[in-house]
Amino acid sequence: MKNLALILLLLVGAACSQQNLSPTETAKIVVESFYSKDNQKLKEYTTVESYESFLAIQDIMTANTSGKSNFKVLQEKVDGDIAWVQFSTSFEEKPETFKLVKENGQWKVTEKDLKEKDHFEIKD
Repeated sequence: MKNLALILLLLVGAACSQQNLSPTETAKIVVESFYSKDNQKLKEYTTVESYESFLAIQDIMTANTSGKSNFKVLQEKVDGDIAWVQFSTSFEEKPETFKLVKENGQWKVTEKDLKEKDHFEIKD
């Protein structure tokens, strides 16, 4: 019985820790799961719309990539339930920016609106 209680406690702790990830940690998981084609994890950390968009371009974008992402955060901005993370990877020449929203207490990468501007100046 003690073993069952311990296992339940560990599972609850793991589930809670996943929901407390920062926008930066979430962005890194999305980048790495996208390039490694871990679509189950990708789906967990993206909104429905973003997940579909990532799947549509995944084969094209990952065709000539291998190795570590070397994910590096350049800037992060959090404003309530919306966050922006600008980062660089070894897979792209220019920095990229993700918009994240909080859904049920968990940060998820989402689509930017068509007229929405990046919230950062690109740093060299």
